[in-house]
Amino acid sequence: MNQEQRLDRLIAMRLAECDESIAIPASLPEKKRLFRALMNVRPPYPVTDEFLALQDAYLQYEKEEGGVVSIADLTPVEPGLYVWRGDITRLAVDAIVNAANSALLGCFVPCHGCIDNAIHSKAGVQLRLTCQAIMEKQGRPEPAGQAKLTPGFNLPARYVLHTVGPIVRGALSPLDREQLASCYRQCLALAERQGLGSVAFCSISTGEFHFPPDEAADIAIQTVKAYQRETGTKLEVIFDAFTAEDEARYRQKLGATQSVAR
Repeated sequence: MNQEQRLDRLIAMRLAECDESIAIPASLPEKKRLFRALMNVRPPYPVTDEFLALQDAYLQYEKEEGGVVSIADLTPVEPGLYVWRGDITRLAVDAIVNAANSALLGCFVPCHGCIDNAIHSKAGVQLRLTCQAIMEKQGRPEPAGQAKLTPGFNLPARYVLHTVGPIVRGALSPLDREQLASCYRQCLALAERQGLGSVAFCSISTGEFHFPPDEAADIAIQTVKAYQRETGTKLEVIFDAFTAEDEARYRQKLGATQSVAR
């Protein structure tokens, strides 16, 4: 079975599961978009072994086609710190950080551009099912400034650290700043407890949650450096920038100039 045949079968199985009748598009890009949308809206219900096997084969192929970036491919801007511009779901590190919402189940908006949607789409249905089990056990929404760890499933990263950043409404408050700093500290501490060696951070709260990017970068850098200094950790930290503007911001604050976008 080739990749497009896998995709056709997965779409057909998903449509049968939700009892929908939608014409499967002719082009491969449209099929991929439809499948992603169908999976984005899928509740965390049990899934068959057949579906998982097909999905995993499909996502693993897509991962290799998209290109995997190792930390060995990057140049540190200073010992233990990296800045990289690109899709965080391509990084083969011990853990990537997901800017989650308080439900911790991923984004249910079809093909939304947020990192939560991208990570769940690339990891596969297992990630939402695992997050659902965590939330059922917890019995309440995830508070801002904490962290949870799950496997990465079909991602190049071994694990995903899920953290809920502050939602900024109006002027920044001291609580907003402290909750954002706590996201970074808690992710680092949890990664260390798990024995991990590398963590890639997205720009937490700067998208849908409206934290000003410049101040968010200051908090991210200051918090990570303080943690490294106070704990003596050997964790390698990557600040992942999705845009050239974000990359320039982090490099300027860290005194680095050379781009390593891939």
